[in-house]
Amino acid sequence: MPRMIELIRQSAVPANIMRAAARGALVLPPAEMIEILVHLTANPVFAQQARMTLAGWDETSSLAEASDPHAPWAVLDYFSKPENLRPTLVPALLENPSVPEARLVDLAHGASREIIPIMLASSRVQAAVNVLHALAGNQHLEEREAAQVREMLGRLGDRAEPVPAEDSVLYEVTHAAEIAAEEGTPFTLVTCTGDILGLGLEDPGSSPTPDGVATLEVLPALETKAAQGADDPQFQKRVSTLQRIAKLGVSERVQLAMKGSREERFLLIRDGCKVVALAVLESPKITENEVEVFASMRNVQEIVLRSITLKRKFMKAYAVVKALINNPRTPLDVALPLLNHLLVNDLRMLAANKNVPETLRKLATKLYNQKKTFSGGR
Repeated sequence: MPRMIELIRQSAVPANIMRAAARGALVLPPAEMIEILVHLTANPVFAQQARMTLAGWDETSSLAEASDPHAPWAVLDYFSKPENLRPTLVPALLENPSVPEARLVDLAHGASREIIPIMLASSRVQAAVNVLHALAGNQHLEEREAAQVREMLGRLGDRAEPVPAEDSVLYEVTHAAEIAAEEGTPFTLVTCTGDILGLGLEDPGSSPTPDGVATLEVLPALETKAAQGADDPQFQKRVSTLQRIAKLGVSERVQLAMKGSREERFLLIRDGCKVVALAVLESPKITENEVEVFASMRNVQEIVLRSITLKRKFMKAYAVVKALINNPRTPLDVALPLLNHLLVNDLRMLAANKNVPETLRKLATKLYNQKKTFSGGR
């Protein structure tokens, strides 16, 4: 028999049961009851009652959920949002590895006087440079606490390069459920050929992704190739970077995509895990030249190319628009509306490009003839 939470999600229970659920009056295990209440906070009819019930929910069972790394992300997300934060649950939430560091950064920026000492006492916070940087900028921080934060940063060597809160937090928190769901997915490179970055790594029967691009699990292939003893320093450098990335989890790869180097972004944009690849496009360090390269790559997921077109700052660059249109991987419904932006000579070249779909070539030919005639008439 389905769990009650599943029936409620499917709207398969009568209104009186939903009303009782919003009051917390169902005879269910506390963990499931909390999950139901969190779900109902998004219900237009029962949201207010569910929020009131959660605010006064039994502290023992709330604490058990807040400290459980296997608790549903929706529950941890609800409890750790600043507007829902209960001081008694904060220590458990801070130490729960399933609550992403980005959420801790968010909390640190806006922490109240009551929450700041709790955060400073957390062993996880004391070891997280970016969270400490966020605390250092909190307007409620007292001088003695500021000195404490500086001391903690000093012990850590202050090695991290802090990313502005809006860049660091927004993507990770917004996609926290997706990151949690993908955690454990191994690093794979999207490939369209049998060779990766000139490393001579052949794709031994890779499996296709939903959008039809093959992916190759990197670590076994790298270990095999490394065992063959390649001496090229450039080869060793690239293998070293790939090996390091291949050992990271999804959340770590997302953070690296946001904060890493150009070389790391070039690899992570090809990650078979969608949430990692898209994080690269959110990096505050990404340059126009990099986006132009990404727009021309055939070994990226289709959603990467679609996402580039949705970012105004990228589409202002003519070179990016041109690269997208000429990329055979760009979906036709994305490429067609961009044709009007092409200059006459680029339309002519596109019309002769046998790698792009015939529909695109035909329309490029038509537009070329129109623009050529118009230009001649002037």
